[in-house]
Order: sequence, then structure tokens, then C-alpha cells
Amino acid sequence: MRVAIVYKYESDHAREVLDYLRDFERQTGHRLETIDPDSKDGADTCRAYDIVEYPTVIAISDDGHMQNMWRGRPLPTISEVSFYV
Repeated sequence: MRVAIVYKYESDHAREVLDYLRDFERQTGHRLETIDPDSKDGADTCRAYDIVEYPTVIAISDDGHMQNMWRGRPLPTISEVSFYV
């Protein structure tokens, strides 16, 4: 399972995402992958899963199927996301 958060690093929501990432790791012991939608790989991921709103948290199975997606704010609870890690 792959769980990632897609966000623009230079944005008004970046601080909120960084706080969320820190809290998630502290509470679960797991790190979430981060994806920059402005990078080539990030843009490809956004196209593949129709991500057009940031921040977006996405859970993807090992075979590439989307399991869940949380778009925009507020960010999902840590317990909602930790189910997928």
C-alpha cells in the first residue's frame, strides 16, 4: 500500500501539510510520501488519479488501484489515513 499527500511546496497550505506530516509520523511511526504536482512524476500521478485539488491524500494499493482519496481541506484525521499504512 502506498499513501501519499500531494501538495504544492510553495503554497498557503504548505505549513498545514508539514505540521500534519510531522504529527502523522509522531503518532503512527510511519512517514507519508509527498508528491509535488509541479514535478514530472507528480504531474503524471495527478493525471492518473484525477487529482486537481491540493492538498490531496491518496491511498493506492500495490497493484495501482486507488483505495481512498481525501481532497482539499480540512485534511483527514490521522486515524483515517493510518488505516492504509
